[in-house]
Amino acid sequence: MTIGLPRRAAAVAVAGAITGAVRGVLDARAPGGHARWTRTNHRGEPISLLGGPAAAAGLLVGGLVGAGSASSRVALTVATASGAAFGLVDDLGEDATARRKGLRGHLGALARGELTTGGLKVLGIGAGALVAAAAATPVHRPDGSRRATAGWLADVVASGALIASSANLLNLLDLRPGRALKAATAVAAPLAVGCGAGSGAASAVLGVVGAAIEQDLAEADMLGDGGANALGATLGTAVVLGAPRPVRLASLAVVLALTFASEKVSFTRVIERTPVLRTVDSWGRRPVDPPVDRSA
Repeated sequence: MTIGLPRRAAAVAVAGAITGAVRGVLDARAPGGHARWTRTNHRGEPISLLGGPAAAAGLLVGGLVGAGSASSRVALTVATASGAAFGLVDDLGEDATARRKGLRGHLGALARGELTTGGLKVLGIGAGALVAAAAATPVHRPDGSRRATAGWLADVVASGALIASSANLLNLLDLRPGRALKAATAVAAPLAVGCGAGSGAASAVLGVVGAAIEQDLAEADMLGDGGANALGATLGTAVVLGAPRPVRLASLAVVLALTFASEKVSFTRVIERTPVLRTVDSWGRRPVDPPVDRSA
């Protein structure tokens, strides 16, 4: 299946327009009031989570415009909506007094019979990813013959793991202004340039990035779990839709390796110690305030 340039261009335009429009509506009428959506960023300054649901809305509508088939639309809608919904549950319902860090913390709590909002997010996004993968994985071969059930199920599990782990990885990058959006662009751009089945979804991602990046870099908005999980799930689904099995498996291996590494290593410290990554990471961001000499 190929996605023509007009459809990809429409996905970019619609995703960007919806993101901007929804953000404006939310700014005027934030559900529960602005205080509910305000957090403290790495500088200790207030920042809004309203960019997250706005980005998710852009991804949902842009994905529908860019998808080339009914099965692709189902896959993208389920994956993106699951990421957004369960991410928002974690954003708004997390118990700050019993904070669990990373997959290990949430899975450990589940093993003890404790269901945290983060654990609910892991289960919910995982289930949504499997449903999306099932919708995106053809039951028949190109020649019309039916695939063996075991082979189809193996593909669904691998693709579901890629979608879910991509949602988690983008969220791990949403720790500094623009970082998650820049990473999403690096993945989406080559997919969007091609005309494969995932190029329409990748184009929607680029539209959302274009609409959200200014506020994110200005430290007025952040994606939060709702926006970052939705963005990662959309990207993972785009790869599942448009890439052959070896590429999907290689992508899964890379994403899982980075996820496991994040349990031991700080991405921020690695970026700060790597000149190229540090330069890209700082593009468009406010400079770090120099320390104040209080001895003078």
